[in-house]
Amino acid sequence: ACRAMSMKTIFTTQKPHQAGSALLLTMIMLGIALAILAAALSWSATSTRLTYRSIQYTRSEAAAEAATEKVVSQISYDFLYYGETRVVNNLNSYKTMVPSSSDSAYWSTWLFNDASGNPGQTYVQRGASVSYTNIDPPYNNLQAFVSTYTVVSNAKDTASPQDLTVGVLQQLQLLSIPIFQYALFSSGNMEISCGQPFTITGPVHSNGHLYVEPDSSMTFESEVGAVLDVLYQRDPLDTRGSPAGLPVTYVESSQPQSGVPFLTLPIGATNTPEGIREIIEPPRLGEDPNSALGRLRYYNESDMVVFVSDTGVIAKSGSFNGFATTIPTNEVSLFVSTNNSFYDGREGKTVQPVDLDIGYLAAWTQTNSSLRYSIIGSNLILSSVYVLDTRTLPGTSLNAVRVVNGATLPIGGLTVATGRPLYVFKDYNSDTANRGSANTAATRPASLVADAITILSDNWQDGNSHSVNGALATTVNAAFLTGVVETTAGHYSGGMENFPRFLETWTGIPFTYNGSMVKMFPSLYATNVWNGTYYAPPVRRWAFDTNFRDPLKLPPWTPKFLEVFRHQWATLPSGQTVAP
Repeated sequence: ACRAMSMKTIFTTQKPHQAGSALLLTMIMLGIALAILAAALSWSATSTRLTYRSIQYTRSEAAAEAATEKVVSQISYDFLYYGETRVVNNLNSYKTMVPSSSDSAYWSTWLFNDASGNPGQTYVQRGASVSYTNIDPPYNNLQAFVSTYTVVSNAKDTASPQDLTVGVLQQLQLLSIPIFQYALFSSGNMEISCGQPFTITGPVHSNGHLYVEPDSSMTFESEVGAVLDVLYQRDPLDTRGSPAGLPVTYVESSQPQSGVPFLTLPIGATNTPEGIREIIEPPRLGEDPNSALGRLRYYNESDMVVFVSDTGVIAKSGSFNGFATTIPTNEVSLFVSTNNSFYDGREGKTVQPVDLDIGYLAAWTQTNSSLRYSIIGSNLILSSVYVLDTRTLPGTSLNAVRVVNGATLPIGGLTVATGRPLYVFKDYNSDTANRGSANTAATRPASLVADAITILSDNWQDGNSHSVNGALATTVNAAFLTGVVETTAGHYSGGMENFPRFLETWTGIPFTYNGSMVKMFPSLYATNVWNGTYYAPPVRRWAFDTNFRDPLKLPPWTPKFLEVFRHQWATLPSGQTVAP
């Protein structure tokens, strides 16, 4: 009994201690739970604030981007349609462009500034200089004049108690790509066939489909691209049957590129081939010479305009001084003649050309006292001539321009342009030592711009033009910008291999050409279809003139394609206009 009592006493004395321990443990656990709960509540509150702040930041960033995008889209449109002159003139207008309630009620609570604290404005700044540099794919092997524009906007929502301000920067590069950097270019579909080996040494671009259809070996030594598809077949309207099936070699890359960007001229309208043709025509009545199209017309750009009408020939200075200087008639007669004629077997018409003697023109422009000092008020040598032929001829005749005696050009080079067909008689821009080769080190910048271009060899004789004369080796070094008669049902265009026209028997005789062939529009005056009955093709020694990669060696008044690159995007601290 004593032992049992002793055990009972022991257990009785331990119970209060055990209860205290349990209570303490419970309080500790409760404290831990409360601490965890407090931490969770604090975390939740902090997370909510951070989430809200993140959402607010994202909204402000998106709003700032919307403001920059409004400016960027307008700059892009103005540049592509009207050129950089329009962009520079509109800089102050761009600075006032921000989203507003007139765009959407959503923007009624938003405030924008130009990072300098000016409300309702966007920072827009043109870079200090224009660079001429290599540009990125898909324009490999091309260079461009590049202007950089920086656009910055700060945005905040006044409906937000936190008034979070976020800045966004966008940088645009406006590219002006000289058109004569392509060996072959087409504003629409391009067809390339060949009955003999054909090597194309420079970049190739088609704004439509590119039909590669060799009947002999064909080699591309540079980039090849098309806005639509590059197809190994003939144009669906070409009924000559399938190509011979010979392989095509692409040296620069394994495959040509489809889906490359469309290249445009800033003519103020859609770049249809028919619209582009306007650049070789005189301006329409009442047209502003400073309009987008007016600034691209060769008529407005040229140093001299030769007016040929039923009453005679008049030569004047260009629009740069309002055509104010008239060249004395006795001087004009040294280099302009309308006395000759010959037969064009393709057109089936007698050509009555305005013969422009380039040798005499080059000599005259170095010594004349009438035009030389008028050109922008300096001693610059004449470098561009536009011929406007408005003579009334019978339907069996063809108005045209012919450049003769053109082996040596004026010192600064020469661009000859007309809205009529143009003929090149004998060697052009070709020194004797390098004639017949791809060496253009001694040539001068040159381009020929016309409705169509036909080559007349060193053996051409006007008096025998009704027969297919035997040609002699001839060299022409100049860019061509001209038109073609497109493929229609049953009538092949002749393709780029027949882009320069021929009228003689060239069998086994080389035609050496160094330049850039630009097919821009349908011919309006020389409109008979291509066929092989009035000539035999030459041995084509053709090469892209690499001089045209040097901006100082581009032909006078070279047109430029325009493209917009989005160069940089960044978020910025409030008040900053320079990307980190």
